[in-house]
Amino acid sequence: MAEALYEQLARMANHVRDPQRHAPPPGIEARRLAVYRQLFLGNLESLLAGAFPVARASLGAARWQALVTTFYADHRCHTPLFTELGSEFVDYLETGKAADLPPWLAELAHYERVESILLLSDAAEPHHDPQGDLLEGVPVLSPLALPLAYRWPVVEIGPGHLPQQAPEQPTLILARRDTDRRVYFSRLAPLAHALLLSLQERLISGRAHLARLAAAIGVAPEEIVPAGQALLEDLRGQGVVLGTRLGA
Repeated sequence: MAEALYEQLARMANHVRDPQRHAPPPGIEARRLAVYRQLFLGNLESLLAGAFPVARASLGAARWQALVTTFYADHRCHTPLFTELGSEFVDYLETGKAADLPPWLAELAHYERVESILLLSDAAEPHHDPQGDLLEGVPVLSPLALPLAYRWPVVEIGPGHLPQQAPEQPTLILARRDTDRRVYFSRLAPLAHALLLSLQERLISGRAHLARLAAAIGVAPEEIVPAGQALLEDLRGQGVVLGTRLGA
């Protein structure tokens, strides 16, 4: 009995996802199944449209609806949480399984998703000394600050600007949630982006971070220490760098 019920529910779910590929379960009126499908697709489209307004507007109504329909039919989510649906959508776009989509769409969707990730984050600040020496101590990056890099100019993409070719230089961005619980995006210079990535990846002193960057660009460390120290202090003032690691 349980196996029969499970099979019927699975057939119903598959048919509602994709009626072209999956036959309906026996004994259920086609009109009712169509209503279920319309409700599920409508709710999904509404959730995704709210999470990705620029992507939706840039694709246009017909291509957006076709994308949502394909996502609903083909993707199997790994979470039951509605708040994570946006990440599942981005994962789907990054696989490249959906055909006939602009090459910038996955990055644009990721860029839009970052705002929700930061807004919903409950990450706690690690223990730190707010007044610590950022050169000699180990700088602590806020968990609510994310350095981002994109091939496409995601900040500029919209219905009035649909690029056909990626620019030579990447788009470097800092996304951060401030104390007012709003998310802010700002452009980053290459040195600032590289420093933030280094802070994200390594627990070393600020001076050591700057030495690594100096080696990467082929200059002596003392040539970038003054600018690097000023940058670290500026990041602390913004709340992007919290201070230094305790006990370091």
